[in-house]
Amino acid sequence: MLTTILSAAPSLLGASEAEAFIALAAIVVLFFAALLLVIKNVLYVCQPNEVLIFSGRQRVEGEKVFGYRVIRGGRAIRIPLFETVDRMDLTNMIIELQVKNAYSKGGIPLNVQGIANIKVPGEEPLLNNTLERFLGKSREEIMKTARETLEGNLRGVLATLTPEEVNRDKQRFASSLTEEAEHDLNRIGLVLDTLNIQNITDEVGYLDAIGRQRSAQIRRSALIAEAGAQAQAAEQKWLNTRNAELASLEAQVNIVGKETERRVVDAQTRREAMIATQQAEVQAMIAQATGEVQMQEARIEQVRRKLQADILQPADAERRRAEERAKGDASQIIEQGRATALVLTEIAATYQGSGASGRDVLLMQKLVPLLRSISGTIGDLKIDRFTVIPPGIGGGSGGEGNVAGKIVNYAEQIKAATGIDVPGLVRDRLGDGDKRPQQAPPPRR
Repeated sequence: MLTTILSAAPSLLGASEAEAFIALAAIVVLFFAALLLVIKNVLYVCQPNEVLIFSGRQRVEGEKVFGYRVIRGGRAIRIPLFETVDRMDLTNMIIELQVKNAYSKGGIPLNVQGIANIKVPGEEPLLNNTLERFLGKSREEIMKTARETLEGNLRGVLATLTPEEVNRDKQRFASSLTEEAEHDLNRIGLVLDTLNIQNITDEVGYLDAIGRQRSAQIRRSALIAEAGAQAQAAEQKWLNTRNAELASLEAQVNIVGKETERRVVDAQTRREAMIATQQAEVQAMIAQATGEVQMQEARIEQVRRKLQADILQPADAERRRAEERAKGDASQIIEQGRATALVLTEIAATYQGSGASGRDVLLMQKLVPLLRSISGTIGDLKIDRFTVIPPGIGGGSGGEGNVAGKIVNYAEQIKAATGIDVPGLVRDRLGDGDKRPQQAPPPRR
């Protein structure tokens, strides 16, 4: 942007004014460049794995007076000509320890190899000890000091332990060494993060002898333990075999008992089932017989009712009807007979009082209508008796004999049709009064 303004300035201003503007712009550029250079030289940025020490100015903390200030992370400005700045790395430093012929408790020289991780503390007051002793020194010098301190502590710890203890419990040996070395390292301003013992040897074969002795003891103990284990295993095997046999026998006994119980229950169940089946069959037969009886009773009742409805009641009704009809016919016949007898009695009385001519006239008057009816049914009459009256009977030459024949003929027809014996009735009324007329049999239909 500044270059654009400078290139466009001659076209906007005059020559003298352009030169003055260019000079001013150059001064401004130089000012900003100088300012950036100053800021770069006095502004310090602290990384997370380091600390910055600004030396030259005093600061008071409590009763102590320090000639420096510490910046841990962030940024700070150095006062030129009054302060100097140093950087201290806080990353871990790996130190390999190797101590030879370090005498242990009992005078046995040992060779120990290990590895330790140390670092510069990032917090006060340990950082003050570090700055007082190692400010301005390189990491190699700090690692050398820490290695020598750890080796001295290692020799001191080995002097308090027997080779057996050192070889048997390396963790305890490392813990004791860490406690011993941590105090000394803190005094010089260093922190021990980890310490591991990698290998322990000796040049006189003491550890090998201990190992062989220990191995022999271990083998002996192993053989004893193995023999004891085999004996226990054999004993346990026979115990297990005995227990298995006993369990098998008990299981067989239980199986036989359960099988017996099952058979008993099965037999009881079959018996109950058979009893129930028989009872069911008997009940079914009883129910069937009861049903058959009820069905037969129903059939009997049905037949009885059918017989009553189809035969007895119609027969009874027919009987009553026939009786009523017979009674009606008999009453009618009786009444007709009585009426006829009465009429004939009156005719007979008139007949006796009127003489021969009266009898003829009366007889003709009564018999003419009857003769008409009889003559109409002559074809349907059946002749039971036939009477022949010869000519001349009755005392006349021809006419009287013919009248008598006709009367006899009509009397026979009346008797055949109605069952009334007219001559008999006349005789009974005229001559034989003590004899009653016999009732004629009913006419044939």
